Amino acid sequence: MVKMKLFIHLFSMILFFLDHGVFGIGSERESVSVMEGDSVTLNTGVQTNQQEDIKWYYNDTRIAQISGDLSFICTDVQCNNDTERFRDRLKLDHQTGSLTITNTRNTDSGVYKLLIISSSRNSEKIFNVTVHGVSAAERDEVKRESVMEGESVTLYPGEIRKPNYVMAWYFNDTRIAEITGDTNKTCTDVQCNEGTERFRDRLKLDHQTGSLTIRNITNTHSGLYKLQIIIINSSFSITRAKRFNLTVIGECIIQLFN
Repeated sequence: MVKMKLFIHLFSMILFFLDHGVFGIGSERESVSVMEGDSVTLNTGVQTNQQEDIKWYYNDTRIAQISGDLSFICTDVQCNNDTERFRDRLKLDHQTGSLTITNTRNTDSGVYKLLIISSSRNSEKIFNVTVHGVSAAERDEVKRESVMEGESVTLYPGEIRKPNYVMAWYFNDTRIAEITGDTNKTCTDVQCNEGTERFRDRLKLDHQTGSLTIRNITNTHSGLYKLQIIIINSSFSITRAKRFNLTVIGECIIQLFN
């Protein structure tokens, strides 16, 4: 009976030490909340080197790993044949070991564990990720706008911009405007991309809301506009996309209906 009590006491002490990092395993916890369809990046906070081995687990199943010398890299089924949950939706940063989950689903909710193993110490970090479900229609929504040639149109993000938001606007996959927490890094049109002169002197970016106004519009501005919102935190970042299909109606078309 005495031996049993000593064993239980010793076992409890070991669990306490492991939990508090006495044996070199320091543990941190983060809660992450995203909407279905968003992408989320879980950051390691380190730069990989030849001393470190980085492993990612989802509910105790290994889903990604990278060695410091890049001799071994795997994600999802490459790490474990039984893990097909994330097929083609995991990206591992070779510089930092950070893990990105693209096009999240509510079945991706769970506990993600990061284990960093080095010669000097080991560290552990826990991410409790919650993915909130949305309807397929809402997830795939494309807002439709129409405007007369020569008029102005404003495309609205639909949410309040915060200092840790990066908002980037794209026209047919070409970046045409961007706003960050640093106003010195705000750009429009040719400031963002030297090859984009389509909107010269026509774009106005609202620094408070991130909304984009196109002035004196022409029919060459018809097309698909995409807004990418990146929400940056110290341990993770969330990427959200919104799409706008803009149709510019020319005068000749109006005359046909008169």
